[in-house]
Amino acid sequence: MKILVINPNSTASMTELIGEEARSVATGGTDIVAVNPVNSPPAIQGPADGKAALPHLMEVFDHELATADFDAVIVACFDDTGLWQLKARAAIPVIGIGEAGFHAAMLAGERFSVVTTLPVSVPVIEQNIADQGMSTRCVKVRATEIPVLGLEIDPDGSVARISQEIEAALIEDKCNAIVLGCAGMADISGALQAKFEVPIIDGVKIAVGFCETLHKARVFSRAVSTA
Repeated sequence: MKILVINPNSTASMTELIGEEARSVATGGTDIVAVNPVNSPPAIQGPADGKAALPHLMEVFDHELATADFDAVIVACFDDTGLWQLKARAAIPVIGIGEAGFHAAMLAGERFSVVTTLPVSVPVIEQNIADQGMSTRCVKVRATEIPVLGLEIDPDGSVARISQEIEAALIEDKCNAIVLGCAGMADISGALQAKFEVPIIDGVKIAVGFCETLHKARVFSRAVSTA
């Protein structure tokens, strides 16, 4: 199968990281194409950035689906920017990494918390969780005060701060799964899971698995006749 991964922000280095992490879990025969708009904000941090990115995200989505035959699309922003608008425009599965992370957390544990970047993103994430009917399973959305691009600028310091927040979540929230609330955290989930020995969920890799499963099950498949 062929999966289109769209990073809604314009930071190409983050798109490269996202693509690498997506490919690291893809099964044989799955092709990952990772792209981003060029005119979006460099990071999606809160509703204003999401609104600014939306028309550019739509443009890339329409262009890519018009020029190549994809079987699924992943929106690689934890705010799930434009997710429901894109779902309405496609006959194939469109999955947000926030959406994927929440679902995986509910499969992995009874209660989960989210560890994200800046406080400005917390209301957006909380609303997404509520809109998807998951509020009773999510204990708390926690901000680390790390800007999205700070994950690249100071990776060691970022991991240390994220680790502190995970430790606090496990003690104070009494949750048994953690969802990493930024696509830029995709490359640290494995190390954090080994450290804390609880499910540390990255929505990028989970979304790839969900896309592959839906494709294998022929859910929304263009190969399935509706006659």
